[in-house]
Amino acid sequence: MAISQVSVIIPTLNRVDTLRRALDSVISQTYKAHSIVVIDDGSTDGTSDMINKYYPQIIFIRQDNQGVSAARNTGINSIDAEWIAFLDSDDEWLPRKLEKQMTSLNNNKKMKICHTDEIWIRNGIRVNPMKKHAKSGGWIFQKCLPLCCVSPSSVLLKKTIFDHVGLFDESLPACEDYDLWLRISIHYPFLYIDEQLLTKYGGHNDQLSKKYWGMDQFRIKALKKILKDSSLNKSDRKAAEKMLKEKIHIFSQGAYKRGKNVD
Repeated sequence: MAISQVSVIIPTLNRVDTLRRALDSVISQTYKAHSIVVIDDGSTDGTSDMINKYYPQIIFIRQDNQGVSAARNTGINSIDAEWIAFLDSDDEWLPRKLEKQMTSLNNNKKMKICHTDEIWIRNGIRVNPMKKHAKSGGWIFQKCLPLCCVSPSSVLLKKTIFDHVGLFDESLPACEDYDLWLRISIHYPFLYIDEQLLTKYGGHNDQLSKKYWGMDQFRIKALKKILKDSSLNKSDRKAAEKMLKEKIHIFSQGAYKRGKNVD
C-alpha cells in the first residue's frame, strides 16, 4: 500500500474528558497520521493544559469561540497533507479505521472521498440507526437531501476537494456538514466502507441539535444555496427543489406550533 500523508482535524469546545478518548483513538491507529491538529474553539475547561501535559506531539491551535465550521476551516488551512480526516472530540475511531480507508482508496484511485459505517451510543446505551440513516456510496447527492447521511468523524478526503467546492459554511451554526456533503456530492462519488470503524457518542447536553430548535431551518438555507449551483443536473435539481418545499413545510408547521415567526 502506498503511504500517503493524512492529517487529522479535531475541533473541540469544553470537552477535555472526551477529547482524550478521541486523541488516544487516533494515536493508536495502525495507519499513523502525519499530523493531528486540535482546534480549541474557546474552551474554558483546561483543555490547553491537558494537551500540553499529555499530548505534546499534537498541533494545538486556540481561537476565540467562532463555531465548529470556523474551527474545522482553521484546521484545514493549517495543514499541507494530501488527505484530511475529521474527528469530533466526543467520538472515537476503531484502531484500523485509517488503514482500511487508505487501502480502499488505493484500490479505487479515482475516488477522492471515503466514509464508513459507525456504532451509535446514546446516553451510554448502544442503539441501532433507523433505515433513513442508512449509508451508501457512489453518487449520493439525492440520498443526502433528507438529512445528513455522512458523519464527519467517518470521512477521509483529499484536501483538493475544498479548493473546488469551498470550505465549511461559517454562517451555519448547525447542519454545516449537511451543506458540505451536498456541495461535494454534486461533483464527486463517495467511496463507502460497509464496516463500523468508529463509535459516535450522543445524548450530551452540548450537542447542537439540543441547542437549536428546528434544525431544518439550516437545511433550508443549504438547499437554497445548492439550487444556485449551475452544475446541478436536471434530476438532482428537481429532487432538491422537492426537498426544499418539504423542509419549508415541516419547519413552518413546527414554528406555528411553537408560536415562532418565520422569515
